[in-house]
Amino acid sequence: MAPLRAVLLPAMAVCGQRGPQAQKCNFCGLGHKRGNNNWKVSIKALMELAKLLIVSKIKRDLPNRLIFKEEYQTIYREIGLKYGVNYSENEILNRYRRAYEQPWGRSRLRYVNDGRPFWQYIVSSSTGCSDSQYFEELYNYYTTEQAWHLCDPDAEKVFKALRKAGVKLAVVSNFDTRLRPVLQALHCDYWFDAVAVSAEVAAEKPNPTIFLKACELLGVKPEDAVHVGDDRRNDIWGARDAGCDAWLWGSDVHSFKEVAERIGVKV
Repeated sequence: MAPLRAVLLPAMAVCGQRGPQAQKCNFCGLGHKRGNNNWKVSIKALMELAKLLIVSKIKRDLPNRLIFKEEYQTIYREIGLKYGVNYSENEILNRYRRAYEQPWGRSRLRYVNDGRPFWQYIVSSSTGCSDSQYFEELYNYYTTEQAWHLCDPDAEKVFKALRKAGVKLAVVSNFDTRLRPVLQALHCDYWFDAVAVSAEVAAEKPNPTIFLKACELLGVKPEDAVHVGDDRRNDIWGARDAGCDAWLWGSDVHSFKEVAERIGVKV
């Protein structure tokens, strides 16, 4: 098997290179070149860390839960009680979803630098509270290790095995500049060779630019990269538009160990 090149997380996807002589893979349905009866796989996959690697500690009793956004309502209410927030968790969640789905018209991107204007809009829309002290406490809380925990106990072991096998790892995420401090707080920033965060790249998934930037940072070609993510539009379609392969978390792969195994790396 050809050595893996890179793995983009959330965006984590691993498949072979496509080409005119590619044969259809019975496993993933994509075309791959064959060599020595093994798939020729090159990986540059990055996981949308905020969704696949770290989750809110509020739901740490749900090991299969990968997306932390649904738990915002608990934190928003708990911290907001002393600021007069009286909406129920369900009300906060529904208002949060409506606000998040609305077009963001104040700038081209939702996450610009620290993302404060966008998050101020989300918090006030979700809770009905515009108190600046409430917002700052909530905003700063999500920069600390108290708000997060690693969802996969095997993650470090898997990532070390991938890097030892020559696979480069990157994080590709639609988020603000707090992402790096969060990774540092969780002591996992050194697991990755590169971080492509939308607030710094000035492009958000599914824009191919953010995937191409991740490839540039890793020093690999898009066709040698695989992106693994949990959003079909943002992660799968976006990565493929950039020329990368992509795997859908929860469908194509269900764990970091499975990603490594599909790449051909033994953990």
